[in-house]
Amino acid sequence: MSENPFTILVVCTGNVCRSPLAEQLLAKAAGEKFAGSVVVTSAGTEAPVGAPMSPLAAEISVGQGADPSAHAATQLTVDMVRAADLVLVASRAHRSEVARMLPRVARRLFTIREFGRLAEAVTETAPEAAESADDLRELVAKAVGLRGYLTPVDADLDDIVDPIGRSDKTYRRMESELVPAVNAAAALLFR
Repeated sequence: MSENPFTILVVCTGNVCRSPLAEQLLAKAAGEKFAGSVVVTSAGTEAPVGAPMSPLAAEISVGQGADPSAHAATQLTVDMVRAADLVLVASRAHRSEVARMLPRVARRLFTIREFGRLAEAVTETAPEAAESADDLRELVAKAVGLRGYLTPVDADLDDIVDPIGRSDKTYRRMESELVPAVNAAAALLFR
């Protein structure tokens, strides 16, 4: 097993809805199998540092079997981006912002939904399950290799709606956009 853990960083704007939900679901999926070899964190491009998850996002997290209780919003830094093996973002705008922070991260930077689609394709061609942090890095490299080969989708299908300050219906839409993509990523990485 690699001495360096495989690190996933999830990014959105405030780090109180989308990115902590994805973080918690990915951490839950990694579970005990990858304890010590996988680290999942999240941050926001404009985080209200220290804030808890929004109540509705926390409710969704609990409903998905995760635990939002320890979350505190964190501001994104270039060091966090540099340290990550995989950076997942909530929207194309976040992808652009992170790439401007550290251009060399582009190869391991995806919207959550984009990576979900790539993960589904890689899962079909990579039947073996990852056993180590290095295996996880190889799976990400396979996803990178498929970029540009999948059938193009409407660019809006890469974004997850920002529900902050909006209706319950918008939070449910966020859940319906985020959870399947995270589940596809988890099915590839942590099966």
